[in-house]
Amino acid sequence: MSGLTFVDVCSGAGGLALGLERAGFEPRLLLDEDVDACRTLRANRPYWNVLQADLLDFDPSEHPESYDVDLLSAGLPRVKSNATTVRVESGNEERLLKAAVYLAHAIGPRALLVENVPTLAHSDKFRDFREFARAELEHLGYQFSAFVLNAADFGVPQDRKQGVLIAIKKEWFSAFRPPTPTATDHVSVGEALGDSMRSRGWRDADRWAAQAATVAPTLVGGSKNRGGADLGPSGAKRKWEKLGVNAHSLGDEIPGRDFVWAPELGREGMLRLTVEQTALLQGFSADWEITGKKTARYRQVGHASPPPVGEALGRAVAEALRS
Repeated sequence: MSGLTFVDVCSGAGGLALGLERAGFEPRLLLDEDVDACRTLRANRPYWNVLQADLLDFDPSEHPESYDVDLLSAGLPRVKSNATTVRVESGNEERLLKAAVYLAHAIGPRALLVENVPTLAHSDKFRDFREFARAELEHLGYQFSAFVLNAADFGVPQDRKQGVLIAIKKEWFSAFRPPTPTATDHVSVGEALGDSMRSRGWRDADRWAAQAATVAPTLVGGSKNRGGADLGPSGAKRKWEKLGVNAHSLGDEIPGRDFVWAPELGREGMLRLTVEQTALLQGFSADWEITGKKTARYRQVGHASPPPVGEALGRAVAEALRS
């Protein structure tokens, strides 16, 4: 088993798929219902097979390339109903989770990877889903592992906990081990964005970077039913303010040479991050292009799975499948 293959659903900006590519997997099909997300995927990987479609309507029999793959991955939209969505979206979240399991049933991958909020792995909120998934797939020869990872432990400059459900066929499951942290020291916001902040000659860039000495709060993409882009709920905004960042909106450009950073004056004296900078905080490389208007671009970033975490998960699955 040399070249490993995968199908990725709810692909978004491609964070999970990019990580799996780095781990040695080749995509057969990537699926997302959002037009901007599909444009992002095609802009960065024009040779990927990208399909714009709703997972709930996807029929694998019309796409034979989705069969006989090693891995089905699903980085489902990362939405917390208590802070960022209306109730109908919370219900849709569970429908998407079940659709990913039904798709695994249909195409029979050797492994299934589902990534979402940390409560996916252990909360009572998702207990019914976990029991459903186990009942649906165990009789097909899969075994399960559920755990939580923090992206900061894999070099991502963000405190971002992720719930992961892995199902692998029994003959390979015993060789699976959840990824172990790769970062001995967490990367701070200042370290991650220092070069970016200096790129237009901003004279206070080093001073700002020195005090932005912690990882970022969790980025939240938000709902399509919400208004413009911001950096999350009120608790996250307060954490951003301690880093000298106005989290109530995103900026259109990096601070120039004469920008006066005066956080002691309140929100208007703080800097605003650009979408490109939030993508760096999500673990994307600087050359990964996010397409669409500003709010749509930030939504893609906020919902993405950090590529370094996707790579770590991919390597762990690959090691089991090659055992």
